[in-house]
Amino acid sequence: MKELNHTSVAEFILSGLTENPEFQLPLFLTFLAVYLVTVFGNLGMIVLILFSSQLHTPMYYLLSSLSFIDCCQSTVIVPKMLLNFVTEMNVIPYPECMTQFYFFCVFVVAECQMLAAMAYDRYVAICNPLLYNVIMSYQVCLLMITMVYGVALLNATVHTFFLLRVFFCRANKINHYFCDLFPLLELSCSSTFINEVLALSFSVLNIILPAITILSSYIFIIVNILHIKSPGGRAKAFSTCSSHILAVAIFYGSTAFMYLQPSSVSSMNQGKVSSVFYTIVVPMLNPMIYSLRNKDVKVALKKLLQKMFLKTKTSFFLAITAVYRRV
Repeated sequence: MKELNHTSVAEFILSGLTENPEFQLPLFLTFLAVYLVTVFGNLGMIVLILFSSQLHTPMYYLLSSLSFIDCCQSTVIVPKMLLNFVTEMNVIPYPECMTQFYFFCVFVVAECQMLAAMAYDRYVAICNPLLYNVIMSYQVCLLMITMVYGVALLNATVHTFFLLRVFFCRANKINHYFCDLFPLLELSCSSTFINEVLALSFSVLNIILPAITILSSYIFIIVNILHIKSPGGRAKAFSTCSSHILAVAIFYGSTAFMYLQPSSVSSMNQGKVSSVFYTIVVPMLNPMIYSLRNKDVKVALKKLLQKMFLKTKTSFFLAITAVYRRV
């Protein structure tokens, strides 16, 4: 922490997605709408699982954790990004930049690991349904969630610790819409070798290994689906799996493009576009892909809305009755 005092840069300037004035308002409205859909969709999923007893299963506990991660990840990134569209210069102080990077790192790593945990849960449910309650008990589910957040916090802490040791003494304009690792290292006037080695090592741990886990799980799932005799059942199962695989491919593909590319061929402008997918687009899509296509979720949502409507109707009737009696 002693080296931190030698960093002469007190604040950074975020360049944002584009500096073209013609695109500022349309992009602001687009990403504001995406952010609102993301927040309400994921919070709605959490509330629905919390108040629907039929959804109190390991699968939906993992899904609610994913919704929490997506909501937090978008909140860490998007509000500051939106500010960039309506201000002439988007300034972020050094401490705030490091804080944003830390929490971004926590939630993006947690998402990588949580998607792998969910794929394993689906593999057990489809390929070993008779042993599901034994393999995926509530204790195992809690342990998996704890490990996901533990790995995320460890990764973020290590990355941020070594980033705080990097000197920033000249340029302070970050070619990105948030404080990410590689755009910050581009501004460094000290050695970043350790940071780059850590980035590559953690990328293998958090991108390659979870992606292999997910791919293996869905291969076994697809093989199992092929044994379904009903053509309609096979089509429905393949439709669900394809949507899951698409979301996973977008997320891991965009993160791999950003963090596993050699620095000699990487382009930060292309990296910014790639980052939009795993920081903004995927968190918005996840509630729709993992929940709205699910029959159990639709039934639980219908029951919850009916219960809320009945409660509101009863309260309104009692209020009207009380006013009538007073009159």
